[in-house]
Amino acid sequence: MADINIQRKKSSPSPWLLILLVLLGLAAVGYYVFRADSDQPVTTAPAVPSPEPAPDSTTGAETAPRPTNDPAVADMATEEPGGSPDELAAFAASDASAPNYGRRGLEMLMASLRPLADRDDLRDATVSEKRDDLTSATSRLQEQGTSLRPGYVAAANLIKAMQQKAYPALEADAGELVNRANALSGRTNTAQEQQQVRDFLSRAAEIVRALNQPAQ
Repeated sequence: MADINIQRKKSSPSPWLLILLVLLGLAAVGYYVFRADSDQPVTTAPAVPSPEPAPDSTTGAETAPRPTNDPAVADMATEEPGGSPDELAAFAASDASAPNYGRRGLEMLMASLRPLADRDDLRDATVSEKRDDLTSATSRLQEQGTSLRPGYVAAANLIKAMQQKAYPALEADAGELVNRANALSGRTNTAQEQQQVRDFLSRAAEIVRALNQPAQ
């Protein structure tokens, strides 16, 4: 009787094992790829500098004086240069028919009177009151059509008050100046009005020159 050689059939590998091996391989490949990407240096875009702000009212130098409520500073801001008696006399002798002759002359007269009104030996209640009257009378001096007569009268009255304080010898001259101021129309349209303003400014310059001398 012949022998039968019986061999056991080799079992094939489980498909799940193959799937597991494939997944492990993919995981390993993904790990190394991710690690390689993370090791590369990260470059950032350079910061773009912001443009400098253009100068305006809040940056850079200021272009205009700031407003002030200080009366003393306001006087200085509106005070015209050329307020000495000699400059006033020279201006009075100039062409009275020139535009703004009367206004310019009054501004120069005001500039020459303010230091006198603040002088220690001349300053008192009456002089301070007349100084305030002059400031009030000329507060709208720069407006077109404003009459100059109140300013002339107030300036003459201030001169009169300072004369009465310390210059008795100038009583007649100061009184005459007040009368001249009251006779002015405040305009320089005609040759007569121009001559009246010229005479007033000339006489005022002479008295102011005397007031600048030591009190008698």
